[in-house]
Amino acid sequence: MELAPNLHRIGNDIVAAYLVVAPEGITVIDAGLPGSWHDLVAELASMGRSLEDVRGVVLTHGDSDHVGFAERLRRERGVPVYVHAADAARAKGGDKPKAGKQSMRLGPLLGFVGYSMRKGGLRTNWLTEVVEVHGGETLDLPGAPRIISTPGHSPGSIAVFVAAVDAVFVGDGLTTRHVLTGRTGPAPAPFTDEPEQAVRSLRALVDTNARWVLPGHGAPWSGGVAAAVQAVERAA
Repeated sequence: MELAPNLHRIGNDIVAAYLVVAPEGITVIDAGLPGSWHDLVAELASMGRSLEDVRGVVLTHGDSDHVGFAERLRRERGVPVYVHAADAARAKGGDKPKAGKQSMRLGPLLGFVGYSMRKGGLRTNWLTEVVEVHGGETLDLPGAPRIISTPGHSPGSIAVFVAAVDAVFVGDGLTTRHVLTGRTGPAPAPFTDEPEQAVRSLRALVDTNARWVLPGHGAPWSGGVAAAVQAVERAA
């Protein structure tokens, strides 16, 4: 799905990943679920591109519904996968803290679980090798993605700012559709390790002045990053 010139989404409002397109190649941001591979191949074909054009994958954090097809791209195509050093073990299948009590409604919960199962969420392909980032870097990848540390959802959560497409990719730093309740609009994401820290971390995004705020779960937000952050703070 083309959101804007050179900016594409694969997946849907339940689980999403993104493509930044440039003449020299494509940067993938997050990798959804294992079955999202087929969505990636189809979206590339719709643009007249192929897996050969993918230059790198940047993971906003190491949870299973963001790792998705990343290891397959790395293993089969030699594509480097970038993840924050503090989430490197998590992206390789290491233990994560148990989530506390979560608000939920049965319908949205079943929708999330059912979609995850259909997309191979029961057989996570964890990373075996990663390229570690630490925050503040601008990567030598199409679109020149800049890494912004946003700890809270996980210790190594990051946002990725790409000025070329006026977008900041936030992973689970916030959500615009709560996968457990179905509530829409910018809000804190569920399954967050340190909820208060996660909300504070979003202030680091405001200076990007990005139009697009693109979460791993929920509809793309085109109302500007400042408005999105303010909405999350109110919801928190």
